[in-house]
Amino acid sequence: MQSLINHPSLMDCRRLFLRDYEVWINIGVHDFEKKGEQRVRINVDLYVPLTLSTPQHDKLEEVLDYDFIRREIMARVAQGHIHLQETLADDVLARMLAHPKVRAARVATEKPDVYPDCDAVGCEVFGLKEA
Repeated sequence: MQSLINHPSLMDCRRLFLRDYEVWINIGVHDFEKKGEQRVRINVDLYVPLTLSTPQHDKLEEVLDYDFIRREIMARVAQGHIHLQETLADDVLARMLAHPKVRAARVATEKPDVYPDCDAVGCEVFGLKEA
């Protein structure tokens, strides 16, 4: 996964990430996909300004807690069946960008069990807040 940390508006940021978070969810447009859960891997990068993520007292409340990422993903998944990975990625991105400390985010989703002749199929989306 390539980092966007060299983007001019992110040079003063710390990149936080959740890598290969595996969930079993109801996702897909085909009838056979609507009968059960599928394995989906989710990757998230968050870009948080150093001024908002550099601890002075080594306390959790001084930074963005990684639990936020997992909690928001699970909250979206709990809403029910999702037809498209693009919808899932867009919804997770919106939840990440809603956090006041996050300046930018990248979300990628992949379904590793769709085709036997490739590692996965998926999509990726990036969002940057206006300054």
